[in-house]
Amino acid sequence: MTTVSEQRLAEIFVEVADTLVDEFDVIEFMQMLAHRTADLVNRATVGLLLADERGQLQFMAASDESTRLLELFQLQWSDGPCLDAFRTGEPVVNADLAGTERWPGFSPYASAGGFRSVHAFPLRLRSDVIGAMGVFGTSSAPLDGTDVQIVQALADVAAIGLLQERTIHRGEVLTEQLQGALNSRIVIEQAKGAVAQARQVSVDDAFRLLRAHARRTNQRLSVVARRVVTDMRSLHDLSGD
Repeated sequence: MTTVSEQRLAEIFVEVADTLVDEFDVIEFMQMLAHRTADLVNRATVGLLLADERGQLQFMAASDESTRLLELFQLQWSDGPCLDAFRTGEPVVNADLAGTERWPGFSPYASAGGFRSVHAFPLRLRSDVIGAMGVFGTSSAPLDGTDVQIVQALADVAAIGLLQERTIHRGEVLTEQLQGALNSRIVIEQAKGAVAQARQVSVDDAFRLLRAHARRTNQRLSVVARRVVTDMRSLHDLSGD
């Protein structure tokens, strides 16, 4: 894990715990969690899956495009560490992709993408598991015991924050909130593709343009994405300046 000051680590935990805000946005929250966790771990990327109203995992956020594809592969083939962490409620730690036959579909696919190690952490509160966070490394350097505790603690704090939303919104069911976020995620993926094609940039750069515009104009990411999808003329607003 990258050397991080105690102050910075505390700031990250406060940021992840701060879900008591007006207009709480599940997608933006999960995107922030993915990036903050990736910043903590050397040469690693992070993806997040959440369960829908049927208890089926769905993609929610990733620190980059290659990790999004890894998560989608797991979902498509029902094979991978995040599914194991979600099903068992226990973390998968320091799995060497070259030396395991545990995931016959996922391991070769991830290895071909340049990944060498994988970890997966359940988003849980006691026995209630609502998702999983995958940490994918391009080196085989292991996470030590302290690193594992820190990343699992981040996942646990995120789960508590999401479950807290159910309580403070007049008994609104969490799965309904997540389903709305999943529907917004589809629109965001469409907008990323539209921006990437129109601007001739990578999907990652397109997503950065969308997020920057949302923050600059104080709008939800899903609102900006929906405007891009329904009105291509709005693309000229995404200047990134």
